[in-house]
Amino acid sequence: MGRFLTPSKIALLVLAQIYSKGSIPLCSNAKVLNVLISRILLDPSDSEELLRQHDGNTILDLERALTGQASVIPGRTVWDLLLKGLWAIDCADALDWFITEVPSLLGKTRDELLKERDEGLPPQPAGKIVRTSALGVFIRRCSLEYLRLQFQDSTALWMDLIAYRMPTKRAFTRKNPNALRSAFDCNLADLELDVSNPLTGIMFRRMLGDVETQQKAYSTHESEKLMEFQVSEMQSLGGRLPDTMKGRLKQLVDLGTSAPKLTHYLKFLDSWRAGDFTSAFDNLHRYFDYTMQSRDRTFYQYALLNLAILQADFGCHAEAIPAMQEAIATARENRDTTCLNYCMSWLYHFGRAFPAQMQSIREAGILGNETEGLNFLKSRAKEAEMWTLLSTSLLSEAKMNLQHGGSLAMCFENIVKASHINVVKNVPNCTGPALLMKSTFFSRTGQTHQAYSCGERFLLCHAKNAPMEDVLKCTVRQGTLLAQMGRPSESQTTMANMPPHILKVLKYKVHHTTHTLILQARHLLHRGQLNAASQIIGQLIAQQPHAEADTSSQVSLLEIELLIRRRELMTALQQVHGLADKVSIENNDVSVKCRLMTLKASLFAKSGKALQGFSLATRAVELAFSARILPGIWEASLAVIHILLQSHEFAAAQDLATAVLPQALECLDCDLIGRCFLLLADSYVGLAGLEAGLGNQEQKDKEIGRSRQRQIQLLSSAAQMLEKAGEQFRRIQELEGQLEVLAKMGRLSMWRGDVALANELGEKYITLKDEYTKEGVY
Repeated sequence: MGRFLTPSKIALLVLAQIYSKGSIPLCSNAKVLNVLISRILLDPSDSEELLRQHDGNTILDLERALTGQASVIPGRTVWDLLLKGLWAIDCADALDWFITEVPSLLGKTRDELLKERDEGLPPQPAGKIVRTSALGVFIRRCSLEYLRLQFQDSTALWMDLIAYRMPTKRAFTRKNPNALRSAFDCNLADLELDVSNPLTGIMFRRMLGDVETQQKAYSTHESEKLMEFQVSEMQSLGGRLPDTMKGRLKQLVDLGTSAPKLTHYLKFLDSWRAGDFTSAFDNLHRYFDYTMQSRDRTFYQYALLNLAILQADFGCHAEAIPAMQEAIATARENRDTTCLNYCMSWLYHFGRAFPAQMQSIREAGILGNETEGLNFLKSRAKEAEMWTLLSTSLLSEAKMNLQHGGSLAMCFENIVKASHINVVKNVPNCTGPALLMKSTFFSRTGQTHQAYSCGERFLLCHAKNAPMEDVLKCTVRQGTLLAQMGRPSESQTTMANMPPHILKVLKYKVHHTTHTLILQARHLLHRGQLNAASQIIGQLIAQQPHAEADTSSQVSLLEIELLIRRRELMTALQQVHGLADKVSIENNDVSVKCRLMTLKASLFAKSGKALQGFSLATRAVELAFSARILPGIWEASLAVIHILLQSHEFAAAQDLATAVLPQALECLDCDLIGRCFLLLADSYVGLAGLEAGLGNQEQKDKEIGRSRQRQIQLLSSAAQMLEKAGEQFRRIQELEGQLEVLAKMGRLSMWRGDVALANELGEKYITLKDEYTKEGVY
């Protein structure tokens, strides 16, 4: 098969001939031209049309488009005329004559008109199609490509044309019963030979062998377009090659019409996504060996870029950084701004994910500090009009502001700027990161309902054309928020309903599995199944050397929570100190620092040294307030309330808890809300105890009625708070919290003298504990 010509293109030439001869009425001209141009100017982003072109038998698609279009001949449609033109090509000589005469459909050039005038020749008839139009360029290229064909290739084109039009034989003979002499070649009819004749078998062996196979004719041009489309899709979406497309590529390789360079690059991308790093390295080297053989050295820096990214995914960070530095140097030498910007962007994000590996880069001063690096990327993206890079740089700046506790106004301004660029410059791939960053922003400011809404909007409206990594991260975030809001079954369903094509990529599969295990471990901790949770946390710790900084911090916090529930407070305190040192080096996130300070203050309070943790808790509140991390403020405030209760400052604890509770309710964090209700109940009980012990004996005798009434009101309020705390703990299946609520409610019932209710609560306590024990591992 030739590089460009296929039977479907010959059919388009026949249709162009019909259009040029004026056989189509004016009312149908626009529709027929639309059919022509849509197939000539095939958009590589139109995947469905591209695949239809590669089905080979697109004549049925032309039938659907042209059957309803009337022609100037009564009783004949444009489809009938197209069939007549196709079947009029009844031998290889007729095909040669047809394509040779096709340029006559074009209008004359200015030079030809001037030559006729100068030579005094009479005006010769010419076509009406402008040579520089899309249709004219297509006709000229078809004619040129046919002239370049060797004899065996033109013969193969004729055989493919026979197979291509064969499905329309019945429709053609219905309208033209006397026109068809032979389905294969008119020369057979002239020689009075049928299919059984040995000469026919020799001439049309390919046709008689397997007609179905011959109905799919490919050209190298179409194969390259298909591969370019697959490469762009895999690079933009981050997925693997679909199984159906693997079959088509195998057909291309078998037919010998594929481009070897792109074939190896496709195999490299697919092997990389599948986690087969040996095959990925092999195919990457093969691809760039072909480019070097063709002396296409402009791809050398992209080879280094791909090599660095592949080594980073494989965990070879020491090899990835020198490869990226060489890619940067080569891109500068070749003045490839696009590649240079991609390299610098990757280097920045790599430094954010693995800061410990970036010491050599910092010493070399390639990017400077984070702010200088972002400013450099933004300026270079504007100069090169790389809107995707500019949008991601603005989002990275917003993320940096959040992590460092910067201005929320500046952070939201960057998110709005990125969203504006995505809309105005049509950058759909960055819509997902913008919504994810907006979701993170709302979570930091305590607006969980807004954060969940952003994720829902992305999954419903933008997930189809978004990169798979963004869909994965958004789904994981939605599952985490659902678990936080006390909807564990919906959280499990969300995580389980991950699209299968995303999980075919090894990196995404590992990310999904890791966060699923984190949610399971947290759920097991709530249910009191500490041994099962310990096994899962052990698996997560084993993956920490290859995990990103954020995931590593989550796993470390889970490990500390497990130690606290096991009452191993000293070991937990050591883990907090170790994580604090690690965070200061690798993950300079204010929220993690605030969380660690709060944990340390809580550990002091649990170990009976509340006053030692008071300064830590107040510093955590101050740090969270300066960074405007509202959930961190309420979390640290609960630690302060706990310390105040241990110090018998019940009035101050009650005032602080009453102020925190409405804000905590907006966070939709059931664990936080439940603990807040529980501490508020403890403050009411403490105030009731102070009411019973106020003043001397004489004062007690005078005000005993009033104090008793006040005490009953406080304890009633405490009981109400305990019921609400129990409701929140039940939503997340928090066993320890539910048991504590039942125990305290039982003591309040005993104080009131309601022994029956106290016994009933005691039975609930035992039943609940047995129920969770019998269920076993989650």
